Amino acid sequence: MAKTYVFGHKSPDTDTITSSIVMANLERQLGNTEAKAYRLGNLNKETQYVLDYLGIQAPELLETIEDDANVILVDHNSPKESVENLENANIQKIVDHHKVAFNTSYPLYVRIEPVGCTQTILYKLYKENNVEITPKIAFLMLSAIISDTLLLKSPTTTPEDIQTVEELNELIEEDYQEYGLEMLKAGTDLSTFTIPEILKLDAKQIDLKDKKSIINQVNTASIDDVMQMKEELEDEIQKIIKEEELDLFMLLITDIINSNSQVIVLGEHADIVEKAYDVKLEDNTALLEDVVSRKKQVVPIMTEKA
Repeated sequence: MAKTYVFGHKSPDTDTITSSIVMANLERQLGNTEAKAYRLGNLNKETQYVLDYLGIQAPELLETIEDDANVILVDHNSPKESVENLENANIQKIVDHHKVAFNTSYPLYVRIEPVGCTQTILYKLYKENNVEITPKIAFLMLSAIISDTLLLKSPTTTPEDIQTVEELNELIEEDYQEYGLEMLKAGTDLSTFTIPEILKLDAKQIDLKDKKSIINQVNTASIDDVMQMKEELEDEIQKIIKEEELDLFMLLITDIINSNSQVIVLGEHADIVEKAYDVKLEDNTALLEDVVSRKKQVVPIMTEKA
């Protein structure tokens, strides 16, 4: 049986890494013994916290794939966010919770649902296929849902996410809220990252109509701590804008405690943020109250106002 590469998007977060591991395990349980999880970038501290907590080794780094390789995509379906040479691969399956951004010349299995996290879908796939959810798999699923929904407080949270968390919590026999808060806090430590690394931690190229843009999001327990690096962040953002020929770069600094986001916005079309949120950028920054979700509260409204 040929190898099957299972991976999520570049700049991997907790959902993308854990979903790769969980999906590869599901494939093996269903008979695809050559399915293996991979990652397309370095782990952030939140994800490393999860893997260390569970004693799981990080998936192998994957930079490119050979022609005709068998692949399964999780937590993404956009070629821009995926591995090099994806266009020449044999995409077997996609399991995701983002908008559709791909096309193929052949049929394949696609499971895309409007839920807060890919793991909510994978939980259903395990149940539908009568595959055992071990405590370790349950912890991986739970960690990702907590991460993507900010402990079920994000507007991306759906009733299915909440129900899944409740059912998974019964399998781990632990207080998921206490664990989840410690996990989220672990992901806010930026002290060992360089400025360029911070600006790549969760950066996604999202074209707002014809405006080439990057929207990066970092979580924090203290916006003020991150804003102390503002001048250095802006210098690096200007370099990225020039190198990538961007129209806009938006850094979303999200306070996981108070559920607000401070933004630093640079580029020729930074005024889109002002129109989208009815705010005035002062020295390239503004506070967006109650905004925590890039997918639901940033991309749609920014695209509409572009």
